[in-house]
Amino acid sequence: MDHFHEEVVKKNHRLVDEVLYYLSYLVMGVSGILGLLQLSAIQRVIYGLNSLGEMWPTLLVGVVLLASAVGVWFVKDNLRMEYEYTFTNGSLDFAQVFNNKKRKSLGSLNVRTVDAFGPVDGNAFKRFVGMPEMKQTRWFLNRDGNLHFFYFQKDGNKRMIILEPTEEMVDLIRQYLPRGAWQE
Repeated sequence: MDHFHEEVVKKNHRLVDEVLYYLSYLVMGVSGILGLLQLSAIQRVIYGLNSLGEMWPTLLVGVVLLASAVGVWFVKDNLRMEYEYTFTNGSLDFAQVFNNKKRKSLGSLNVRTVDAFGPVDGNAFKRFVGMPEMKQTRWFLNRDGNLHFFYFQKDGNKRMIILEPTEEMVDLIRQYLPRGAWQE
């Protein structure tokens, strides 16, 4: 029998992020319009009404405003970020989803190869996180969520992935763990 389970982790308190998301459209619009108006001063230079020396501050402000509008365009989707965990017969795939439009694969992990798995609030986590040269990867959104960790070594480097699975996902993972990997 195949074991398949998929979860999407969303931020619990999203009001501030939603307000900022819609506010970003306002900032983009105002910055874009004001930037274009400032850049229209280049016409005065072209027609010889003003010299470039007189208009460079206006043109600089226009470029900065347009650059900020473009920057907000590329960053706004990060306010609606989610993580997706897909478990299939012992293999766990991780992805980051931006605004339900863009999906970025973060990688895969075969749970049969991990050295330890357990809850973050347990003693084992404290022992592993204190190891020298530990590289942590955090794929969760809610600090008060049901956080668990994977500890493994890859290419001689100590790695730890911290994620936010449900109890159903934890039970599936525990079925495929090697003996002694479950840590309380």
